[in-house]
Amino acid sequence: MRLRFSGIRWVVVLCVVVCSSNTVLAGEIQNKLVSESTLEQVMKRGVLKVGMSTFVPWAMNDKNGQLIGFEIDVAKRLASDMGVMVEFSPTKWAGIIPALLTGKFDIIIGGMGIRPDRNQKVNFSIPYDYTGQSIVANKKLAAGFATLEDFDRPNVTIAVRLGSTAVTAAKQFMPKAKLTLFDDESEAYQEVINGRAYAVIGSAPTPAFQAMKHPDTLFLPLKDTFTREPIGFAIRKGDVDTLNYLDSWITVVSAEGWLKKTKHYWFETTGWESLIQ
Repeated sequence: MRLRFSGIRWVVVLCVVVCSSNTVLAGEIQNKLVSESTLEQVMKRGVLKVGMSTFVPWAMNDKNGQLIGFEIDVAKRLASDMGVMVEFSPTKWAGIIPALLTGKFDIIIGGMGIRPDRNQKVNFSIPYDYTGQSIVANKKLAAGFATLEDFDRPNVTIAVRLGSTAVTAAKQFMPKAKLTLFDDESEAYQEVINGRAYAVIGSAPTPAFQAMKHPDTLFLPLKDTFTREPIGFAIRKGDVDTLNYLDSWITVVSAEGWLKKTKHYWFETTGWESLIQ
């Protein structure tokens, strides 16, 4: 009987030792994850490195070459609330996710639509904005066009930005049309202005701005957007702390009305146009 109790006692001691070791190991792992998080690195560095791509009115250069726009304001406010400086890295859209994954910057703040295929490569925050695809067309080439079906023809060329959700929308709604892809969205619009493509598909309100800017050449076949897409911040996978911080930040600035007010300025007014003309 004494030997039996002795054996039980040693089993209990062994369990306590193992549990204690696991607790210490778990604590070490947690500390390592915290120290390696993007949030922690940004705080230590004192700079938030932001990847973005220029397209009106999300991000663009003013007359002095300075970046302005909705996403620029969002990134600046985020960095300010973190107590750090912000550094922008303009990047071609098609290569922006690979650039994030290789550590060129900490986060993508560039009107990036939350999509399952992108989610296989990056983690998204909760949406801080919603957008939709719109279409602007050449008045001569697309005369009389008033529906998406009108553009769904083999002889119709649609210009879109490479790697954007506009490509997905075009393939879904106009599968018969020919797509011409451009790294720079401004090149896509120029293609339509020059009469080499029937239309451009792009995130609202850019198509509407282009129609107002070139009233003799461009028009809006559809009054409204034909998709609705959630927009989120993109970061590298496996970073729970940073993702939690971003979600909390979006919740707070949304609740205080700052996001709505900022979007109204850039998307529903034209006072800022004098800054870029």
